[in-house]
Amino acid sequence: MSSFRDLTPRYAVSPQIEHEDFARAAAEGFKMVINNRPEGESPDQVSHGDAAEAAEAAGLDYVYIPVAGSFPPDKIAATLEAINRAKGPILAYCRSGTRSAHLWALAHALRGGKTPDELISLAAQQGYDLRGIKSDLERLAHQ
Repeated sequence: MSSFRDLTPRYAVSPQIEHEDFARAAAEGFKMVINNRPEGESPDQVSHGDAAEAAEAAGLDYVYIPVAGSFPPDKIAATLEAINRAKGPILAYCRSGTRSAHLWALAHALRGGKTPDELISLAAQQGYDLRGIKSDLERLAHQ
């Protein structure tokens, strides 16, 4: 069972989740799950297709935004779009939760409302160090 780490009351990140975590996420009030793991990244991960089915069975919206390495603008935009259309709290996951935390912060920098330092601080409270993308957050905040 994975740990869900709240970055805000409406957005949490997690390391890889298992089949039973989808029902748990729904029971905890999440309305959407975002999968940030590329297909086949690890032999033990839940596949994209299985994740989509588990989310649907749990009554959750499911969004697949796989990211490996860098964070291209289209992935940041897709994350912001998912945030904007979510009907309630979101749980995003990847191998460790770090990529999901990065995408959350980059999308929020693009949207505005929180400063880069606030985003870095919120992530740090849950054990994620985003200082390495501060310049990206600042750039997006000024677009």
